[in-house]
Amino acid sequence: MESYLPILLLGVLGFLFASLSFVASSLLGPRKKATAAKVAPYECGIVPDKEPPQRFPVRFYLVAMIFIIFDIEIVFLYPWAVIYRSSLGAFGLVEVLVFAAVVLVSFIYLVSNGALNWGPVKRLQPASSRTTRSTVTRVSAGPDSGAGRAA
Repeated sequence: MESYLPILLLGVLGFLFASLSFVASSLLGPRKKATAAKVAPYECGIVPDKEPPQRFPVRFYLVAMIFIIFDIEIVFLYPWAVIYRSSLGAFGLVEVLVFAAVVLVSFIYLVSNGALNWGPVKRLQPASSRTTRSTVTRVSAGPDSGAGRAA
């Protein structure tokens, strides 16, 4: 139990710091609502002439997650590749296969959420049943059909 005392003490200190930060913020912070001039973006005294850009789409964050996943995979696979034959053997092979499976599952999750889909989603239009009558009607009502011209 004695070995867990520093961890408990660190948790208590973290809780106290967070609590005291909130209390100090409410006591020392401004009491009135900010004006429009205070919350407006400031660019060297120039009044902005357009709205700030839109928020990043979720796809941006998904691509960032893919980068982090594969970056971490490379960081862990390099040492494994260096010492694989000398000391790890079959155990190391099984461990790296489990690790690769976890990375693959996370990659499949991100791809299924649209991480690699860029641009608007293109939906297929349902095929309408075309008959000779509907085609002739459509062609005859076109811009060259003479409908609407003065006689």
